[in-house]
Amino acid sequence: MNDNLNNSNEKRQISSNQNMPEVLTNNIYTPAFLREQIGKLIRVEFLIGTNNLVDRIGFLEDVGASYILLRSVESGNLLYCDIYSIKFVAISEYPYRTDHDYQI
Repeated sequence: MNDNLNNSNEKRQISSNQNMPEVLTNNIYTPAFLREQIGKLIRVEFLIGTNNLVDRIGFLEDVGASYILLRSVESGNLLYCDIYSIKFVAISEYPYRTDHDYQI
């Protein structure tokens, strides 16, 4: 019985991946790469206009084909961001350091 349940779960997972656009499943595309970073603390820099960079910091909550959702560190609010204006993303592997005597 468990084997049948596991097989049906695997089939559902495979079929749902097949129904997703390739930009969300193949990590050569930005959305798929960012989906692998969900839950991490990130700083995203956006190009607004022709020469104005603005950054936002938060926890990556979700990634779609044309957007990302950031949970603001300051307010806890969700921020919907246009993926096409992203220029740089800094991904924190270790957002909290326990020792305060480190040097950069």
